[in-house]
Amino acid sequence: MCDPVTIGIGMAVASAGTQIHGQRQQAKTQAKVQKNASAAERERYLREVSSMRVQQGQEEVAAAQRVNESAKKAREARATARVSAGEAGVAGLSVDALINDLTREEANYNFATQQQLQMSDVNRTLQLGDAGLGFTNNMLRINKPIAKPDYLGATLSGAQTGMSSYSWATDAGIGE
Repeated sequence: MCDPVTIGIGMAVASAGTQIHGQRQQAKTQAKVQKNASAAERERYLREVSSMRVQQGQEEVAAAQRVNESAKKAREARATARVSAGEAGVAGLSVDALINDLTREEANYNFATQQQLQMSDVNRTLQLGDAGLGFTNNMLRINKPIAKPDYLGATLSGAQTGMSSYSWATDAGIGE
């Protein structure tokens, strides 16, 4: 039969070893979870930014199409005005004023379209900045420092377990 001291030491070593092993496993698991969560967050961020860039491209194409359509309509309106004026026998400053007015309206429309596109770009730049800050905050939240095994704490806890086992064994009359 074992004496209480041997039982106490055995329990202390077993308890400390089990705690250290558990802490190592927990640290490995946490590292794996953090790695997976970080990869998922990177993917989410890239999709978000990509979506914003696709939207930006679509808005730029739509604006270019509106400007082209405006130019086409303005050319047609100027041509119609010239032909109508010519058929009516009207010439001079009044026709030039009409043509200039149509050209000014086209320029105003194009300017407004470009200004709207620039405001969208400013808004998108702010959204991209917010997305970047969100990404950084999420990565910091995900990747908290991983606790290293607490050898001293495990040893002290193991010693306490050993002392309790020793006390229990002596109270039970083991080793007498």
